[in-house]
Amino acid sequence: MNPTAPSGGARRAAVLGSPIAHSLSPALHRAAYTAMGLDGWRYDRFEVDEAALPAFLAGLDPAEWAGLSLTMPLKRAVIPLLDEVTPTAASVEAVNTVVFGPGGRRGDNTDIPGLLAALDERGITTVPSAAVLGAGATASSALAALSRICTGEVTAYVRSAGRAAEMRQWGERLGVAVRTAGWDGAAAAFGAPLVIATTPAGAADHLAAHVPGHPGALFDVLYHPWPTPLAAAWSARGGTVLGGLDLLVHQAVLQIEQYTGRTGVPVDAMRAAGESALGAG
Repeated sequence: MNPTAPSGGARRAAVLGSPIAHSLSPALHRAAYTAMGLDGWRYDRFEVDEAALPAFLAGLDPAEWAGLSLTMPLKRAVIPLLDEVTPTAASVEAVNTVVFGPGGRRGDNTDIPGLLAALDERGITTVPSAAVLGAGATASSALAALSRICTGEVTAYVRSAGRAAEMRQWGERLGVAVRTAGWDGAAAAFGAPLVIATTPAGAADHLAAHVPGHPGALFDVLYHPWPTPLAAAWSARGGTVLGGLDLLVHQAVLQIEQYTGRTGVPVDAMRAAGESALGAG
């Protein structure tokens, strides 16, 4: 069912995906709009799968709608429905942000610069090497981010030869030197100065027992449950830990800048709202 547009000229935005009930995006965006004094703005969530996406987009009035946030399984399905795709989104064939403007629907990817912004917040602006756990869509975004800050080799730990080939292909496309290794040797990743874990919940839990003393930085893209066993072990051994909420906040900041045309998006208010929502859940 298409949403009903509000009266009074209010602008709207929303997150789409399937499943979507768990999304923290409404909490983050609403906190930002409140702090920025955007009282007429509204942000919702809608359960939309690939089959329903074309009709949903067709039912939106660009005069009412500023933009959309997209999660799985829509990040690639939306591309044929757009009028423009930014180079960042095209580089990984994934769109998580749609902005409605005079030129139509523009697709962007704020996951990549959001990941970089989260690392920069912790003082991580360049690394000599890195490791990636996993080989899904998030792993390709991680490689795109690493292409900008990693001066050496990235080792990807994967479960199959097919996944290994995909990661090497992404590396060639993104200009990253990628070496692949088997998942059974994933504990070797922990010698890298930066490890980005992109695996589903539970997949890397067994690796917590192998975290060495004084590790480098871990960016675990999960946010629920948090901390993951891996993140908890990493922190206990003195390492720097970033989580999925860090990524969500920073990619949402970039979305809000595009939706509203304003800067000064309140990171602290958004993070507090996300932590509160996670605690309530």
